[in-house]
Amino acid sequence: MRGTRNLLRHLLLVLPVLVATPGAPAAATDSDPQVNVYSARKEALIKPLLNRFTEQSGIRVNLVTGKADALLKRLESEGTNTPADVLITVDAGRLHRAKTAGLLTPVSSAVLEQMIPPPYRDPDGLWFGLSLRLRPLMISRDRVDPAALSRYEDLADPAWRNKICVRSSDNIYNQSLVASMIAAHGEAGTEKWARGLVANFARPPRGGDRDQIKAVAAGECDIALANTYYLGRMENSKKQEERMAAASVFILWPNQQGRGAHVNVSGAGVVRYAPHPGNAVKLLEFLVSDEAQRFYADSNYEYPVRSGVKANDTLRAWGEFKAESLNVSVLGENNAAAVMLMDRAGWK
Repeated sequence: MRGTRNLLRHLLLVLPVLVATPGAPAAATDSDPQVNVYSARKEALIKPLLNRFTEQSGIRVNLVTGKADALLKRLESEGTNTPADVLITVDAGRLHRAKTAGLLTPVSSAVLEQMIPPPYRDPDGLWFGLSLRLRPLMISRDRVDPAALSRYEDLADPAWRNKICVRSSDNIYNQSLVASMIAAHGEAGTEKWARGLVANFARPPRGGDRDQIKAVAAGECDIALANTYYLGRMENSKKQEERMAAASVFILWPNQQGRGAHVNVSGAGVVRYAPHPGNAVKLLEFLVSDEAQRFYADSNYEYPVRSGVKANDTLRAWGEFKAESLNVSVLGENNAAAVMLMDRAGWK
């Protein structure tokens, strides 16, 4: 097995042109320290940070981007021969999949443990949240009285029949929301809620989160479920129609008198067979620095995972809110139950 791995490293060194393609980070040499990253985050949303890390540390970052599930399958197929050091992905559900598939290795870092609150990191130290993603209610400014609803649970009320837009059940953001409902109400209670929610759909689920916000703006529905950063992108879009659609809704933070608004993470972990684990940990520690945390807010309108890091103007305009204190690892643990429950409830 070791001979196979050494052969792979030799091939990667003699074929440096492959580093620039989506497939083959190079192996390190003593005179050329580096770290290889598999990222489900788009290059534009992560590359500037990786460049800054290189400037500060002298460690070169080789980046491969791809769809989250495809990267997980790739790591599984590569096994001990993987060149990857760090996996960056979105949603606690996918981080949990990486953990249960044995793709990550535990990390002990005083920096990560001090900077990242316990609810936003794996209890076993296999992955760490880097930014927060909230999924509140986006409601019509003109047609919805915000005093008429205050909780996710209210979405199942028949008063909202034909008023709700949401994307499909195969979207992991919705799966994680349902997983959090299971943590709060159990499977039976959550299935009852999901059936009521489905009965209130204004249309069959389709499109992404921005499409749900646009549907509210167009009068197709009055309430949408969407991650906040999609609204941030629309508010700051170069397209006038997106800015106008965003202006027609406002955020209602749910469950503020109870458990708080549903929160998820983007996060990262060190790959189990990482060739450069030390450099991998250094990169993770950089990604929770003040500079990196501000970047998430400024580039993609995500909330910093660290308290005390100033949010940008767009995020501050949405107001203060109470977030769930649930450890987001539970979202992954409840994912399978959530998927089956949504199917039984008729959430297509």
